[in-house]
Amino acid sequence: RSPVADTPLGLYVHVPFCRRRCHFCYFRVYTGKDAKPDRVSRYVSSILRELELYSRKPLFEGRRPRYVYFGGGTPSFLSPNALAELFGGLKKLVSWDEAEEITFECEPGTLNKEKLDTLRGLGVTRLSLGVEHFDDDVLKANGRAHVSKEIHTAYEYARSIGFRQINIDLIAGMLNDTQQKWEESVRRTVELEPECLTIYQMEIPFNTNIYQGMKERGETAAPVADWPMKRAWVDYAFREFEKAGYTVTSTTTVVKDPQAYQFLYRDYLWQGADMISLGVASFGHFSGTHYQNQKDFEPYVECVEKGELPIHRALAMSDEEKLVRELILQMKLGRLDLSYFQGKFGTDIVEQFSEPFEKLQESGYLHIEGSQIVLTRESLLRVDELLPAFFLPQHKSA
Repeated sequence: RSPVADTPLGLYVHVPFCRRRCHFCYFRVYTGKDAKPDRVSRYVSSILRELELYSRKPLFEGRRPRYVYFGGGTPSFLSPNALAELFGGLKKLVSWDEAEEITFECEPGTLNKEKLDTLRGLGVTRLSLGVEHFDDDVLKANGRAHVSKEIHTAYEYARSIGFRQINIDLIAGMLNDTQQKWEESVRRTVELEPECLTIYQMEIPFNTNIYQGMKERGETAAPVADWPMKRAWVDYAFREFEKAGYTVTSTTTVVKDPQAYQFLYRDYLWQGADMISLGVASFGHFSGTHYQNQKDFEPYVECVEKGELPIHRALAMSDEEKLVRELILQMKLGRLDLSYFQGKFGTDIVEQFSEPFEKLQESGYLHIEGSQIVLTRESLLRVDELLPAFFLPQHKSA
């Protein structure tokens, strides 16, 4: 019997196709001629082939996924027929009978009645809509493929056919965004009453269209809201949702009722639960570590078609790296459980990381409540700026 046979299993499925590449997107996605039906079909077949190879391993012995998460890219780019093929093939290989959560990411403009009916019929329990903003000028300036009217059409129909957990993504500080536009976007989101919100601060990594434009013009400052403004806008959104009865549960998430609406995919990854999370597809995922299976589409599908598992060799982490990873992810939740780290890693993190913790405490960014380290709202809004102090020396200049 496999030593992990009793460990909960999670499944992540990545779909790298999109109608259009957003100007702020830093993922490897395929659009236009690179996202034609024949390539999509070949990719779906490769996902099923890869999971078939995994299903023969001791890793899968007697185990069923606790959650299944479809991420992207844009999973809702797939046609109803492709979705039926993908879901049907996956279920034949790994039973979902005991899955508590099936999450599916969507771009609003790709959703119509037939596709939403298909997703509902296939058992999706949590619909995540990549809204980002409600202002059409902002959406267009940032390369989004949908418009605000499509958001309402998709949302209202999803509600009408029984979707009970809908998440909406928003991004503060996009190109052409203003205080007034952001506040209106927040207002319209509050009106929809989604169960969950994910609110990001706009980032401009080097491999985005926006950064490439900056480079060509010799600019060093991104043409978006600065960090103090983005933090203020997210804080405004947090406060507006709190007025409406929501609870802020992490650096990016707001939930209507944390007891009723949980996000298992996030919780299992970020709370360090004893769980094996396995990702199939070109953008893989193993035990909370995301990685690129291959550098491009062809090497991935060719590898799988030959019957080989394209597991990335860089997945091996030292115990010290695992500790730092889990510390960072719990900081993003805004609360660290000292007894958890003592029990799992046999260490007092307050003592091990005494210098950064002392500085943050002196600055008023966190305080200790019994066996918990609790971040203040100010530190929650700027947590990414605070995290490098906990990195290992070899990673601080990466």
